Amino acid sequence: MKRVLFYFFAGFLMMFYSCDQEETKRVINGDLVLVKGGTFINRQSNLYGKNAYVNDFYIAKREVTQKEWMEIMGSNPSKFKGDSLPVEMVSWYDCVEFCIKKSIIDGLRPYYKIYKDSIDKFNTSEFDSIKWLVKKNPKANGYRLPTEIEWEYAAGGGQLSKSYSYSGSNNIEEISWYWRNSGDTILKGQWNYRVLENNKSRTHPICAKKPNELGLYDLTGNVREWCDDWYEDERIPRGHFRSQRGGGWIGIEIYSKNDNRDYFEASGVGPDQGFRICRNKS
Repeated sequence: MKRVLFYFFAGFLMMFYSCDQEETKRVINGDLVLVKGGTFINRQSNLYGKNAYVNDFYIAKREVTQKEWMEIMGSNPSKFKGDSLPVEMVSWYDCVEFCIKKSIIDGLRPYYKIYKDSIDKFNTSEFDSIKWLVKKNPKANGYRLPTEIEWEYAAGGGQLSKSYSYSGSNNIEEISWYWRNSGDTILKGQWNYRVLENNKSRTHPICAKKPNELGLYDLTGNVREWCDDWYEDERIPRGHFRSQRGGGWIGIEIYSKNDNRDYFEASGVGPDQGFRICRNKS
């Protein structure tokens, strides 16, 4: 019930929208796709039939690559190296810093501001060793992480949704690098991390699989993607973890579906954790 309420209120925090059917066609602005807002029409979504609304927003059609990360941040923390591979081993704070720096370089007003000399008193995580205070300017036009509701809406195809369980298909092989197909051979049987290591399972170059209805790649699999929000559900109150979505190359099928929610401490890093950027429409 709390999960439903979380989404319900999150949806109402977003602006209402109006658009005709022609406007639901995707519009490309560089590497960003304009996602037309509205209610969830993907019947597999947590929010289908809940009257949750999402405003128009831009989202990157692909995950941030290591080449892009190097150009902005100057060093590459990733375990698996390659310009066209998604950056990984990045914390939530790292992603926020990337958004700030890229916004300034591109002449945009940063959405985030980090106060590294201040502790976020709302952050009660026993695992987060950083706890920097991060403030947001909702009216800024700079880059930011997608909220959970935006991520799920975009992954589900927005107003062009065909109600797939994964982002762009019901067949995970078509659209995702996940635990069975991310290594040298196709794995069968039960998930086992030692087996994944022996199979040299890893990330793969972006945009190698089929996109979803909005032209977005790799929302399912490759790397799990940080979201802007604090994670919250029936067991975990806000202030402990940041939200993640999308499964990743380690992820099993059920945890890769569009409606699956995941989390990690904001300072946490891993070889299956990356992100994509988005922006407010105006």
